[in-house]
Amino acid sequence: MMRCEVSNQAGAVQWTKDGFALGFSAVIPGFPRYSVLGDRKRGIYNLRISNVSIMDDAEYQCQVGPARLNSAIRANAKLTVISPPSSIEIEGYTPNSKVEVRENQDLTLKCTVANAKPKAEIIWYRGNVEYNSEHRKDKVEEISPKRYTTISVLKLKPNADDDYTEYSCQARHKALSPAMPMRATVQLSVLYPPGQPYIEGYTQGETLRRGQTVELVCRSRGGNPPAQLIWYKNGSQIRMAYRTSGRLSENIYTFTAEASDNKARFRCEASNVMSQNPLRVEVELTVLFAPNHVSVEGQTEARVGDVVPLSCTTAPSNPAAEIKWNIGGRQIRNATSLTTINPEGGWITVSNITTVVEPNKRSLIATCNGLNMQLTEYVQSTHTINVLYPPSPPLISGYMEGQIIPAGSVQKLLCVSSGGNPLATLTWYKNDKRINSVIRTADKSVSAEITILANVSDNQAQYRCEASNTATEIPIFETTTLSVHFAPETVKIRIEPEELKPGVMATIICDSSSSNPPAKLSWWKDGIPIDGINNTSKPGLWGGIVSTLGFRVNITQEMNGIVYTCQSANEALQRSVHEAVSLDVLYRPKFVPPPSNTAVGVEGESMQVVLLANANPMSIAYNWMKDGQQIPSRDNGEHRIYAEGGNLNFTKLHRSDAGIYTCEASNSQGKASLNITVVVEYGTTIKSVSENVIVNPGEDAMLSCSVEGKPLTEEHVKWERLGYDMTVKTSTTFANSTSYLHIKDAQREDVGNFRCIADNRVANPTNRDVLLIVKFAPEIDKSPTLLRAASGTNERGRLPCRAQASPKPNFIWRHDNADIKSTHKYEVEEKKIDSLTYESTLIIEKVAPADYGTYECVAKNELGQAAETVRLDITSQPDTPLSLNILNITHDSVTMTWTPGFDGGLKASYRVRYREAHREQYKYIDGLPNSHKLTITGLRMNTLYLFSVMAFNDLGQSKYMPDLQRAQTKEAPPPSQPASSLGGPPTTSSTPLGGTSGLLLLIGVVSGITVVLLNVFIIGCCLHRRNQKRLKRAETANQPGKTATIEMYAPSSYNDTVTGETLSSVSEKSESYSNEGSQPEYLDEAHKKAASTYLVESTDMPPPRYQKDGTLPVIYPNNMVNARTLPHPRHNNNTANIMDQRARDDQMLISKGVYIPSPSPAPPPDGSYYNMNSDRYLSYPPMDYPPQLDFSTPPLPMAHMQPVTQASIIGGAAVLGNGSSSTLRRGIMRGVVGVPPPDVTHHTTNLGSVQILHDLHPINLSGNSTQTTNTANGSMMSVISTAPKQPQSILKDPNRNKQQQQQQQQQQLLSASLVGVTAPPGSLQILNIPTSAGISNSLLMTTSATYDPTNPHGMSTFNAGATMAYTDADGHLV
Repeated sequence: MMRCEVSNQAGAVQWTKDGFALGFSAVIPGFPRYSVLGDRKRGIYNLRISNVSIMDDAEYQCQVGPARLNSAIRANAKLTVISPPSSIEIEGYTPNSKVEVRENQDLTLKCTVANAKPKAEIIWYRGNVEYNSEHRKDKVEEISPKRYTTISVLKLKPNADDDYTEYSCQARHKALSPAMPMRATVQLSVLYPPGQPYIEGYTQGETLRRGQTVELVCRSRGGNPPAQLIWYKNGSQIRMAYRTSGRLSENIYTFTAEASDNKARFRCEASNVMSQNPLRVEVELTVLFAPNHVSVEGQTEARVGDVVPLSCTTAPSNPAAEIKWNIGGRQIRNATSLTTINPEGGWITVSNITTVVEPNKRSLIATCNGLNMQLTEYVQSTHTINVLYPPSPPLISGYMEGQIIPAGSVQKLLCVSSGGNPLATLTWYKNDKRINSVIRTADKSVSAEITILANVSDNQAQYRCEASNTATEIPIFETTTLSVHFAPETVKIRIEPEELKPGVMATIICDSSSSNPPAKLSWWKDGIPIDGINNTSKPGLWGGIVSTLGFRVNITQEMNGIVYTCQSANEALQRSVHEAVSLDVLYRPKFVPPPSNTAVGVEGESMQVVLLANANPMSIAYNWMKDGQQIPSRDNGEHRIYAEGGNLNFTKLHRSDAGIYTCEASNSQGKASLNITVVVEYGTTIKSVSENVIVNPGEDAMLSCSVEGKPLTEEHVKWERLGYDMTVKTSTTFANSTSYLHIKDAQREDVGNFRCIADNRVANPTNRDVLLIVKFAPEIDKSPTLLRAASGTNERGRLPCRAQASPKPNFIWRHDNADIKSTHKYEVEEKKIDSLTYESTLIIEKVAPADYGTYECVAKNELGQAAETVRLDITSQPDTPLSLNILNITHDSVTMTWTPGFDGGLKASYRVRYREAHREQYKYIDGLPNSHKLTITGLRMNTLYLFSVMAFNDLGQSKYMPDLQRAQTKEAPPPSQPASSLGGPPTTSSTPLGGTSGLLLLIGVVSGITVVLLNVFIIGCCLHRRNQKRLKRAETANQPGKTATIEMYAPSSYNDTVTGETLSSVSEKSESYSNEGSQPEYLDEAHKKAASTYLVESTDMPPPRYQKDGTLPVIYPNNMVNARTLPHPRHNNNTANIMDQRARDDQMLISKGVYIPSPSPAPPPDGSYYNMNSDRYLSYPPMDYPPQLDFSTPPLPMAHMQPVTQASIIGGAAVLGNGSSSTLRRGIMRGVVGVPPPDVTHHTTNLGSVQILHDLHPINLSGNSTQTTNTANGSMMSVISTAPKQPQSILKDPNRNKQQQQQQQQQQLLSASLVGVTAPPGSLQILNIPTSAGISNSLLMTTSATYDPTNPHGMSTFNAGATMAYTDADGHLV
């Protein structure tokens, strides 16, 4: 507050700041902290400044302006604002930091006190004492207006006393409180050398004893950093570890005094970074010690009377040791000694004496003692001198001169020598060669024994035993000579001349090695002795005799490889050796006759023709040629046809490769050639067919189909048409590779495609359709969706009209009985759908209300006309779909399709609702627009669902269909697919309705029926034949006969492949076991799974090209079979009846259960299967099937199968139809020895996929119903088996009581082997029953079965009205 009071005020009052007028207002603009306070009436104008800052420091005036002749007046005021310094620091160092500096090195400390007003004063302190130095400089700088920084520079030259000293600078300012000074401090760390080290723990001249513990302590005081102390011994560093405490360092070295420490110099060095040279202090130790040992040197052996010098030397000793001698128990006095200084410390004393060896003593003992008299310690050493005496002569025992030793026997020789000092050393020699022996030593004798395994080298060999010791100059010895009989070790055969050719007279000579006595030679051929010539002998090795014997022979080509054997025998020893020689006769090549001179291959596949020629030498050069052109070898690059020795390889056959190939084989002796005819088969190809054939009604039509292939006969081309009886009006002819189909009296019902199928079973069949058109009047399609149309007002309307006709019809549209002409209002579009179907579309532009109503479409041609009305309505909601069908069911999904109704003229979408049967709550799922198929997933397993569908468009929706369509999910997922969900939220996958062709569907249905009927026929025939054999066998013995278990086919979803294994297995029971023991064994066998499964693909495997008698077609030579390559596994499908293709002998073996055929090539017998994609066999994983099998593809429905009458099956051999499937049985061969288990059973068919069931499923026959597990897609049914009751009607035969136990077994077999197949109501179902002694070949059938949705286990129940029957052996109906 600056006061201003004006008396007698006349003018206006204002304040100025540094000459700047602040104005006359109490509130000063631009200066919010300034205000004028006071009372104008009293003349008080005080200037108040709030929150004063350095900016307010200025010169102020209170001014009164002039008025009424009064001049201006003013009063001055000065405002001084003080401000403490903002900081204080010693530049370059943080507060309280340590400043490291060397002793006597210049150090500058610069203290800065910043931003003070007025300037601050700096005071230096050393420790807590104010420090004034002449080496101090201060200055003040104004860094900003009215702000001052004070800088003080202090120069120091620290010494050791300044170590650990603190230097501080403090700011003094009147704005600072004395109680809280502003200060910056650093601490000096002055580096300086350490003090002189000193040693404690030993005083120079002090005497130590060896083994005494010594502790040397080296210390050094002062020094920064503290001194590093190191101990040295004789200049070598021995200890670096030291410790420090403040400025004191200490290194303690503790050790045990040893002799080497005497005169040793121990030095301690102290140093740090400030030391120019280490500071040293040292001491020299004196250690007293006695000698560790004494050693005596001199002779260890001497004779009586010898003078022996001895020398004794002590180890180092301090003081020097004295030596005392004792020889033979007598002390030697006045012995001289010599003392020398040891460089490593102490003295060594040496004393030398001589002594004479006295008689009657075996040894002389000398003792040397070394004494340290000052320490009263001594050591001793003893030296022994042995007195030498020679041994007695050696004696040999164990063999007498002239004794015969057989070679290979063991002979021992013993040599003994006694006396001598030391005992004699015995050494054995064989013919001057030293040999090892076993030495045994006693008190006064020694023996050496050798063991000899007599051989040829020991005959007349001299064995010598020598005895010697150090007292003998020449060894004493004894000798003996051995006589050994030995057989010849080898025989050698020589042939003269060495090179044998036909017509040469050769001499074959046998030379026997040395033998004692002489050996007897003999020649042998094929075990027959041959007379020899020129038998000679001569001296041989080891004192034996060498013998020679030969013979002569005239060489022929056939003698190549003949073996002659020479035997050399020593009759005395009954031993002999043999040697054989195989004659090597050189001749030109000769081909091994091949199985066939014709090789047959398939186009596109590989083939190898293998020829082999015999020759000598066997280095045969093969050369293949065709039409004079040489076939290249494999070494000349990659070729499709190449020769590899005697093999001709075709990597990929082409039909042009057929022809005659010549193979020429040659060696150094000549050459030979052979011709091979190559036949290349290739699959059929339809080159051309007749175009659409158009005939008038009643005329005959002819369709042609030209085919190319090899082989190609009339049997390889056939015509078919599903649902059409080809036997009534058609016939075929074949000429020039063209098949002709003739249709008599062609009518409207004959219109359609006839399929030409060409299949010579070499490759996949090919087919083409030929359309037969018989002219007929138009027929308009009356489908509901084609008889209605809808359109909105002012929109374009489209009315369809579709008709079939031949020739093409003309369309006429009428409305209100008037023909419609093409105008801007109406337009007609026509298009051809196919060869017989045409469509006309009436387009109405801008539909008006008057355009709605009915229109008439007329289609006419030269044969007639047809008319139908088409209604045009306004767009509306769609109609309810016409039908809903279930396509497939899995454990968690259902696939369905529906037939749409009229869409109301707009694009329609569809919504499916479904619910569980025991719940009322619906779930809804929308399909894709214009899609009529939907898959609902995420369903619960083994749950019954109800489904319905509705349609909707932009104008509304239709009603739902009734909840009549139902489906029950399966109990478990297939083995290859884990259960994805158990009632989770459903997901959908919908696909556009791809409408399967009706023709294909018809083909599938007919083919399925054909397969089933053919299987029934085959099964019936087999059962009948086996039953007849069983009845004949039962007449002669009361033993159970063969039992055949026939299983039906069932689909399998394993790996989505087709299994080629029939479910027919024949089990042969032994004729010797009893009824009591057979039951459990048979049941165990019946439940065995298939030993192996052969997986094949049903779409690309043609059958082998065999005729019914098991041979190839007659167009090839009879011996061609042996030249064929193995059929590829892809060529084993679609096989005709394999039983028929076998030879009669094979069929007999099969029927007897001895021979089980399998397709070629068969897979290995380890349960593996052939994989088509990898062309190799793979192992089958374990397959434990769930009660319900899942299938990826549902089987064809059986709704179209014709019922079979009971009369047609009672005979057991009903012919239900003919087809192209066949069955190869696989038997369980019980009791057959030496026959390997069958590894493949095979079934092929021309249609669809036939899949295998690996387990047998029993069927419950108790009561009047049969229960089978139901699956919606026709998979095999798991059943519950119970023991059926014995029908009363069987008891009509008195002989039945004898077979009661046997029939109980058969009933158990029945429950273990029946297989059921589900089918829609009204369709045919066939169950197989095993053939046995009490039951004939019979079939169990049902023709009416209903589905019971209330069954919680998802079972099907055949109603009581079903026909269920089988007959026994006597024809009684059961």
